[in-house]
Amino acid sequence: MGFLYAVAGLVNLRLYWRFGHSFLERRPSLSLGLFRFAVAFTVGCHVIPSFCYMADNYLPTAFKTQNYSFFPIGLLRLVESSPPWVIWGFMWLCLCALITFTIGLYTQLSCILLTLSCYYFSALNNYHIGTLSFDILLVTLVLMCASPYPGDFLSLDSLRRGKPAPYKRLRPFFIQRLLQLQLAWTYWYTALYKITAHGNWLTQNPYCALMHYPPIGVVRDFPMRAFLAQHPPLCYGFGVLLVIFETLTPTLWLIPQTRIIGIGLGWAFHLMLWITLHVPTIFLFLFPPMMLLFVEPERWVHWIESRQAAQAAAGRAVLLYDGQCGFCLESVKRLRILDLFGWVDPLDVHQQPDLPKLHPSLTPQRCEREMVLIEPTGRLSGGFDAFRQMAPHLPMVWPILPLFWLPGARHIGRAIYRWIAANRLLWGRAQSCETNQCHLASSRVNPSAN
Repeated sequence: MGFLYAVAGLVNLRLYWRFGHSFLERRPSLSLGLFRFAVAFTVGCHVIPSFCYMADNYLPTAFKTQNYSFFPIGLLRLVESSPPWVIWGFMWLCLCALITFTIGLYTQLSCILLTLSCYYFSALNNYHIGTLSFDILLVTLVLMCASPYPGDFLSLDSLRRGKPAPYKRLRPFFIQRLLQLQLAWTYWYTALYKITAHGNWLTQNPYCALMHYPPIGVVRDFPMRAFLAQHPPLCYGFGVLLVIFETLTPTLWLIPQTRIIGIGLGWAFHLMLWITLHVPTIFLFLFPPMMLLFVEPERWVHWIESRQAAQAAAGRAVLLYDGQCGFCLESVKRLRILDLFGWVDPLDVHQQPDLPKLHPSLTPQRCEREMVLIEPTGRLSGGFDAFRQMAPHLPMVWPILPLFWLPGARHIGRAIYRWIAANRLLWGRAQSCETNQCHLASSRVNPSAN
């Protein structure tokens, strides 16, 4: 008996180690940073359209339905008594939190406020948002706001911190693991629901009944619909295959050797749902990106670093900056974070004694006055023009890229850049020029400053 207890203890210890290692291991968190955009986009597609009809959806004039299976009755009564100014306040809170969460500014706080506002509107009126699909999204939001990890990558938080290579930052992996399990259990739950007492997919033919629904129902008018409606055995076969698919696909995600196959099948499945059924946006906008959470984050890191190596082999641009200016040093630190694929190589102008060797038209005075960019093609630009040339190669700048080419943008950008460059001492005193090197450098250029 003692031997059996010892064997059982070793087995339990082995299982505990595997379980703890799976959840507590530290791995790169860039997958959560990418998934942040899918969550924000899905929330926007669910909630923002409902704000266009506030009087019909949320104000006292609206016809409302409550989700008693998800919220306590006391909470529903409290939310129902909200005056209009509270409802409008939550609307603006939701929109502001959605923007800051998307760009990754104070990501965890933004996600918490976004989650609270989404729960509020779901409790206020569940009719225009949906039931199961939005409930799944709310659970996803809770997991996302449980830690600051979604703000580690492609975010303003990564710029605020200024730590190099944020895409390789190691974090506890348990949040991503929980999101994986959430998706897997959603698939398994829908399969079990179809074959248990609540469902009848193995005893009847609900798939054929769907094909006979009216056109305004849940089924779209896709080309094969009339044919399937006339062939009940074929519909039954498709229904059984669907149950098998929903049961086995999560298993393919969990096995490394079959993971890519499972993700491809999952994407094809959700595309089929969107083509044939009027399904909520969550099934197209949230679940397919969620499947990418099963991809090992080290694969994404390897892909980024392979792009960096390819860029280094092809030749990088050179950015000359004033290495004796603390403000400039901090700016270059942020530039290295923006430059995900290693397109530019920042160089301290004070460590380049032979500037004409880099480019015939370079002078020390110009390099101390503004940053200078030498592209791999040999093209030379400085100040705002240099940043505009770098912008297409900086992924985090892509959303605002069209602004750099608007009419008059060059004149406004140059004026702003000249003002910042002329007041580096002011900016430096407040943030980074603790050694006052900006003032010393400007004194060398303009002796009258003393």
